[in-house]
Amino acid sequence: MYYRRKILLSLLQIFGGSLPKIDFQKYLFLLNINKAEPFFEFIPYKFGCYSFQSNQDMFTLTKYKLVNESEKSWTLKDRTNYLDKLKNDDRILLADLHKKYKNLKGNELIKFIYVNYPYYAIHSTIAEKVLDKGKYKAVVNSKPRKNGYALFSIGYEGKAIEHFTNELIREDIRVLCDIRKNALSMKYGFSKKQLQFIVENAGIKYVHIPELGIESNKRKHLDSKKDYEKLFQDYENNTLPLKSEQLEELNQILISNKRIALMCFEADHTRCHRNRTINALVNKYGKELTIKHL
Repeated sequence: MYYRRKILLSLLQIFGGSLPKIDFQKYLFLLNINKAEPFFEFIPYKFGCYSFQSNQDMFTLTKYKLVNESEKSWTLKDRTNYLDKLKNDDRILLADLHKKYKNLKGNELIKFIYVNYPYYAIHSTIAEKVLDKGKYKAVVNSKPRKNGYALFSIGYEGKAIEHFTNELIREDIRVLCDIRKNALSMKYGFSKKQLQFIVENAGIKYVHIPELGIESNKRKHLDSKKDYEKLFQDYENNTLPLKSEQLEELNQILISNKRIALMCFEADHTRCHRNRTINALVNKYGKELTIKHL
């Protein structure tokens, strides 16, 4: 079993074996927020901080019949002592968390998170209801707002979906343009339907432009920098000149939204065709843009 899933089961255990789903997310957030290497990352969502990965893991644990799910809560199903399966430092963290926050529940727990971590409340549907005007203003002011046109590129290699989404939010990116030929991934959160759902619930429009992708058979046997250069030179010479319609689409998205990001898999933009797509876009339309590779 993944260690992070033992953390989820231990969190339920230390809080008596059952927790409302919203409280579960909040306690998990407090466990992770100051950890140098967090088990889970979070994005601002409908009720504040939320980890899609942890929620997916909980669904998996229900399939293993280790957890029961109701509409509003998670409950441990077996009597295994999961705390005994953790590293000592993590048992101490959980014990400290329980001691410090066990009496904070429901709206009071939500309010505590919103006041102390207002960024995570920027997309909350209930923030204005649970906070006074001053504290709610702090939430509003925590939403990143940046001016001017900017063109970004981003790869998801090595990133959790929450980390990836937070990078977009913090740069005030309004549209994510997926230029993979096939928007499928073995990594949770990055297949088309999952990705669109997550980023659009974070206030970012998702657009897939598969025509700007590279055929998978051309990506075989990329063993050296020279192989990549050859692939991208071919893309630049033989693919992009035929994609005027798609480049115009990107240009119009940029004009309308000002801050957009082109995405693909590779972490290093120099080993990804999105870098050549950006160059073609700038060369074709002659824009003086801020270009940033995330």
